This record gives sequence, C-alpha cells and structure tokens, in this order.
Amino acid sequence: MAMIAVRLAAVLVAGCLTGCDRDEEPQPAPQPPAQQEPVQRPPVESRPPNAAGQQPAFEGQTRVPSVETERELRVETVASGLEHPWALAQMPNGRWLVTERPGRLRVILPGGRVSEPIRGLPEIVSGRQAGLLDVALSPTFGTDRLVYFSFVEARDGGNGTSVARGRLVEDETRLEDVEVIFRAVPAYSNQMHYGSRLVFDREGRLFVTLGERSDLETRPQAQDLRSHLGKIVRINADGSIPQDNPFIGRQGALPGIWSLGHRNVQGAALHPETGQLWIAEHGARGGDEINIVRGGRNYGWPTISYGQEYSREPIGEGLTQQVGLEQPIYYWDPVIAPGGMAFYTGDLFPEWRGNLFVSGLAGEHLARLVLSGERVVGEERLLVDQNQRIRDVAVGGDGSLWVVTDESDGRLMRVTPAVRRVD
Repeated sequence: MAMIAVRLAAVLVAGCLTGCDRDEEPQPAPQPPAQQEPVQRPPVESRPPNAAGQQPAFEGQTRVPSVETERELRVETVASGLEHPWALAQMPNGRWLVTERPGRLRVILPGGRVSEPIRGLPEIVSGRQAGLLDVALSPTFGTDRLVYFSFVEARDGGNGTSVARGRLVEDETRLEDVEVIFRAVPAYSNQMHYGSRLVFDREGRLFVTLGERSDLETRPQAQDLRSHLGKIVRINADGSIPQDNPFIGRQGALPGIWSLGHRNVQGAALHPETGQLWIAEHGARGGDEINIVRGGRNYGWPTISYGQEYSREPIGEGLTQQVGLEQPIYYWDPVIAPGGMAFYTGDLFPEWRGNLFVSGLAGEHLARLVLSGERVVGEERLLVDQNQRIRDVAVGGDGSLWVVTDESDGRLMRVTPAVRRVD
C-alpha cells in the first residue's frame, strides 16, 4: 500500500522562554495580554467567479476563510484497478462494497484484494454518466443482508434512474431475490444527470436523489410535480410511499416527491445531530451548492442559480434569488463538481468532528467544510497532491476517512493520522 505523509499545518507557539533575573528591581505586576483578533485567512478559492457580478445572499454563503488541519495525514492506497468506481459502503465485517460505473459491484477483501463482480445484478445501461451508481446497506443489514443500489435502466422511450435491492449471500459472491423498488419517470434518451445518491433516514425511509437529465428539453421538469426529474423522493424500504410525504393528495403530483428544483444531486448525508438531509448539487459553470433539504421546499433550479450556462450566457433570467425559493447554505463558483459527502463522526481526528467532507471531481480534492450550526465558516482542500477525481467519501468504523477516485484505474484510499517518527 502506498503511503504518503502530507504536512498540512505547523503550529507556531510564541511566548517567554526565559525567566526574570531575581536580582533586578521589583517589576510591576504583569498585565494580561491585549486581546488579539483572530487571524482571518483568505479563502482557498482565489480564481475569479465564472458568473461575474453575482452577489451572495448573505455573508459566508461562498468563499469562507480557509482552515488547515493541524495533524499530518497518512494516505494509503488500499486497492487499485477499479474502473470508474462511483460509491462505497462498509459492511459490518469491515469489508467495503464498491460500485464500478460500467455495471459491476465488488467487495474489497483483506489485503486490498478486489473480488470478482458480485453476480445477480440486473441489466444496466452504461456510458458517459450512466451505469451502476450508488450502493447502501439496509439499516438492518445484520439480520436481512439487504443491499440497495441505484442504476440506469433501459425503458420504453429511453432510460432512467432505478433503485433495486437484493440479499447478499453469506459468501458475498451474489445477490439473491433482486427486485426493483423504484423507477424515476419519465424515461429520457440521453446519458446525463441521474442523481442517484441513496440515504436512509433515522426511521428507515429511503431518500433517492434525481437529476433533471441535463437537456434544455427536460430541465423545466425540475419544477413540475408530475415528473421525478430534478427531485428528491422519499420512499419506504420496500418502495411504498410514506403517507406523510409533503405532496400526498395534491392533484397531479407524484406522491414520492420530497423536494423539487434540483439540478443533479450526487452527494447526500444525514446530519448526525439533527437528522436533516444535507445534499451537494452540481451547478453548470459555477453554482455548485450545499443545501439542507426540508420536505415540500423548492430549491430553485432552473429559475435561480449562482452559475451560468456553459455557453457563458445567463441561466434563464440570470436570477440568484426569488421569493419562495430556497437559498443554498454554501456555493462554489468556479465549481468543484461535488460527488459524495459525509459528516465526520469518528475519533481519530478530534478537530474534524462535525465537519462535512465533500468529494471534488473537477476540483480533484476533498473539501473539508467547518460548520457552525447551519452555516459554513471554514474550508480546506485535502488530497490535492493525489491529482485524482474524488468521487465518494465515507467514514470507516475506526474513524478513518475513505475515498474512491473516479478514474479508469480507480483507487480505494484510506486517510488516517500520520505516526510521528521518533529517532
């Protein structure tokens, strides 16, 4: 396993190193030092924004001061040779399930060995952004051994995001009794913007994030309750609809919808204290967002955005705010292209506890966001020296941080504190 020690910060301690000469004349009693203002570091992002002239809705909505981890990091490549891995999930035995976008689900075995593909998956459409995407364990995996996964499925009229589940047999070689429990509608014929992150809430209901399929033709459906595109849905573990979903009973609305107005949500995690769903959402040229998702709320796409079209034209009317539409708690411009995300809840890095980690694809880094309540107050960019598209991030059972890289020779990497050498 490759091992890289990365120096992230040096702590400078200033103070009096010598005592006073006791033969000198008595000195006045020392006064407490003057209170100094904390050093305000510049933001980690120094490039000009793509959408020039836009203003954030509140202070700290973008480009917060930078922070630096005080510990050295040890970064190990545990497994390599993965083909565009998309997601990872740790099983109770410590092994990791990893999806590969071309349509394979694998187990990372002791010593970093990569298993043969797990058998029993349905037929999967792959290409560009399509393929086998997220994987999540049932909240009761210890007894039911159910594995949930999202994938792109062929349909009449094109393809779409689907969610299936199956029972992982004891020897971890195949899934049995696989059934599709959710299909996003309508189908569409391209290979873009599937969303696809899966997150169970504390009551065992499943959030599924869905993209609006990118094209100008489908983009308006993010605001249409008759379509799943550009939505987050909430279903029960068997695919049925919770009766307290916010649009139950509304004429023409699909009952599974939890929130609307999303572009392409590929990161999602529950806040460890509040249980709220937090998401990371792709913008176009600028406008990557962190949002806190509440049932029934409209998150604005494509009516408002902190980005611009790839053609450099305004998105719609170029609005960033509108009454009735939610603001992101944080955004990036230029983009980092956020993938997966995770709250740090481990003990190996006490200074990270409660921080939010977001993987950066175009940014080729792991973003660490320091939070104060529902506001981002500090940002750091880790693993920049790896020069890898970071696709997903998770916290291991021992408090280590794990990532997969979206490359043709993708890696599973583990981050722990470096051990100082004693010479």
